[in-house]
Amino acid sequence: MTHGSSVKNMMSLMASRIDAIARLIAGDEIDAFLVAILGAKRIYVMGAGRSGLVARFFAMRLMHMGMTSYVVGETIAPAVGEGDLIVAFSGSGNTKTIGDIAETAKNLGAQVALISSDPASRIGRIADYMIKVETQRDPITCDAHEYDIRQMIGEYRSFAPLGTIFETTSLIFGDAVISTLMDMTRTEESDLKRRHINIE
Repeated sequence: MTHGSSVKNMMSLMASRIDAIARLIAGDEIDAFLVAILGAKRIYVMGAGRSGLVARFFAMRLMHMGMTSYVVGETIAPAVGEGDLIVAFSGSGNTKTIGDIAETAKNLGAQVALISSDPASRIGRIADYMIKVETQRDPITCDAHEYDIRQMIGEYRSFAPLGTIFETTSLIFGDAVISTLMDMTRTEESDLKRRHINIE
């Protein structure tokens, strides 16, 4: 098997894993999250490391939707208060800096939404909205397609380095949220394009 085939098989395997994870996310959690976004005065997003990059993607799409969004830590982010929503991306839910900020925002009257694999984490315990993104192999049954790919690869090791499957799934989740919000608000893609940066 060529290296090219290995890369394509890994992509297919990751896609099947993300599909399995998506099926485990609770629909009522998603519904509550969507309502919170639509009702928020301002939306602040945050995350550390790779999760921080995903958070930035989400903030950009919210801006394209015409919503007021900020990335926590940026110099233009205004003071947080009541009516605001903090959206934290954290696989563990225990990242100290993100936890400290979430607790501070909560004390200032903002609501907190967490996208994480651990609802019982530090941030999960104070979150008003929780989206559980499963990342462990064991709870998800290996389907026939995945099994075939595993057999071709000849191994059953972790296929997403350093927990990347959480960030990849969260990125896709964020885009799916935006697509759903577009339907809910009857927003056209042309509306998003008008808000896309035009001085790059």
